[in-house]
Amino acid sequence: MSPTFVRFHHVHFSYSTSSAPLLTDVSLHLSAGWTGVVGANGAGKTTLLRLATGALFPDAGTVEAPPLTVYCPQRTDDPPDGLGEFLADPGKSAARLRDRLALEADWYTRWGSLSHGERKRAQLAVALWTDPDVLAVDEPTNHLDSEARALVTGALADFGKVGLLVSHDRALLDDLCARCVFVEPPDVIVRPGGYTAGAEVARQERAAVLDQLAVDRRALLKTRREATRRETLAATADRRRSKRGLDPRDHDARDRLDRARVSGKDGVGGRLSAQLDARLERQRQRVEAADVRREFEVGIAFVGEPSRRDRLACLAAGALPLGPRDVLTFPELVLRPTDRVALTGRNGAGKSTLLHHLVAHLELPPERVVVLPQELEAAEAAGLIDEVRALPPEALGHLMTLVSRLNSRPQRLLDTRLPSPGEARKLQLALGLLRNPWLIVMDEPTNHLDLPSIEALEAALADVRCALLLVSHDLRFLERTTTSGWRLDPDPARPGSFVLMVT
Repeated sequence: MSPTFVRFHHVHFSYSTSSAPLLTDVSLHLSAGWTGVVGANGAGKTTLLRLATGALFPDAGTVEAPPLTVYCPQRTDDPPDGLGEFLADPGKSAARLRDRLALEADWYTRWGSLSHGERKRAQLAVALWTDPDVLAVDEPTNHLDSEARALVTGALADFGKVGLLVSHDRALLDDLCARCVFVEPPDVIVRPGGYTAGAEVARQERAAVLDQLAVDRRALLKTRREATRRETLAATADRRRSKRGLDPRDHDARDRLDRARVSGKDGVGGRLSAQLDARLERQRQRVEAADVRREFEVGIAFVGEPSRRDRLACLAAGALPLGPRDVLTFPELVLRPTDRVALTGRNGAGKSTLLHHLVAHLELPPERVVVLPQELEAAEAAGLIDEVRALPPEALGHLMTLVSRLNSRPQRLLDTRLPSPGEARKLQLALGLLRNPWLIVMDEPTNHLDLPSIEALEAALADVRCALLLVSHDLRFLERTTTSGWRLDPDPARPGSFVLMVT
């Protein structure tokens, strides 16, 4: 009988391009139900999922898992294997999944025109259709609007076998997960409950370690002071017991010194000194062994400034095609130097299509615009690393400082050939910061970012002085960073089409 668990036994793993191992001596036992996998971008979360599903093999140690495993990657560049067969399957299971995740029959043939949210739903539907013993899902709610997110959450909640979930969606982790694996290099730690409960346990653990460290440091300081006092007393006693300086004819004084040595006072003092030295060494080792991970400062600032031009873009009223039948209709749109615009709408409404159209009609020098697309192809992400490595030393140093303040370790990033989607996003942000932009355009900027990075980006954009155009399903993020909106609503006159409303 196949095991209904995934077990890591003293697993070690490193990539050939890395200067240090990514995972060291990892032992885990993951039973049925959802296990969240959380940690900073580049910490090894995706690697852990790929090891669990047999896509990677450990350098040392073993991974025990059932034979039927499925891994759903973050990227949705290509249709998942079996999508065509799934969409054509007349069986009840396939029909129920298609209905539950709102898939349409022609999605395989028009994959290139689907939104990333639609692609993610198709990817998950095919994975669930295979009914695997282990399902590993990497960032399933990226790109999803609230309606699609609810569909995905419900479908995942019904999966009753071993599930591994990488996500920076705190609500999803809290709703689904019975436990969370916190990837904190060099450690991998399992804590009970969802993300909120596990993070609170981690906070308490760190606070206890810091409290004990403070006690040990005070004890070490006290012992050092005592050792210094005794050394001073011993030196004074040595001078007093020395026969140097005594009159050779003062036989009584010399006899008193000899009796003190014979009585054992010197030996007692030596034993006390040795005991103190041993205690000092134990306390020093305890302080040095304290497991307190360095916390890196997080936070960035955009230097952008308002353009002196009256307008940055002006689009005449028009319509854009959305697939073979549907269209997005929009009125005249003007973007001014201090506008802070939120572009919202359901998946498939044409938000990214409109962004591409607007960027193509900007009246600005390219170097004054920072454009962050929703996704990067793998080749583009690899090209970012080459671009970074080619920077002059001063610019590279500045860039790596920015990456560090976005909660990634620069050296680990430079060692890789292909950055994770979250790391690629941080590199794009950091490269944009090296300019002085008049306009920042971001399509789903929080996708793939870890939680501290999202908070840092939110705070930075709240203070930026140049124009902003942001697409996001994160309403809290938009409330903090924008002041006006372009909303894409269903067109009542043309079912399946959309119309832009300025708010």
